[in-house]
Amino acid sequence: MNKAYWEERYTSNKTGWNIGYASTPLKAYFNQLENKSLKILIPGAGNSYEAEYLWNNGFKNVYVLDFAKQPLDNFKKRLPEFPQNQLLNANFFELDDSFDLIVEQTFFCALNPSLRLNYVKQMHQLLKPNGKLIGLLFNIELTTVGPPFGGNISEYQSLFKQTFEIKILETSINSIKERQGNELFFIFEVDNTK
Repeated sequence: MNKAYWEERYTSNKTGWNIGYASTPLKAYFNQLENKSLKILIPGAGNSYEAEYLWNNGFKNVYVLDFAKQPLDNFKKRLPEFPQNQLLNANFFELDDSFDLIVEQTFFCALNPSLRLNYVKQMHQLLKPNGKLIGLLFNIELTTVGPPFGGNISEYQSLFKQTFEIKILETSINSIKERQGNELFFIFEVDNTK
């Protein structure tokens, strides 16, 4: 699942994860944020309807990262005023920056499970002290065939508790119909003692 793999998925429109708008649980979270100057990263963003929603609601310090260029081009067509330097066509694991908030939306489940520990380490490095990683994780059986690759609460707790304080990790109450009961909403905060 390298860059060419993801480019091909977008070129051939094999994007079953794409719902075409910002997901309801994430919109509900964004709506309660008061600090519009937060520096926000959305990695593995795809067509990034979440970034579009944030931008249209006054969050101008949003960065969109994807391995594939096609979804970034799609995003720029929808939002031509979005700053080009905030569209990152890069490898998440090579990014060197810092953010107040990182939004997880179908990125974790797209990664080979062998990369999960690296994902946690990189998220921790990218977040400022007291920064937050928030979003949705699938609560479905972990398979060797994917993406998406699944997982469950106990696996996620074990993986993230080493470097994050788990504030919330629970079944999402406002998922879209197709994902009801299969999504976990979470808020993980950088644990500065670890």
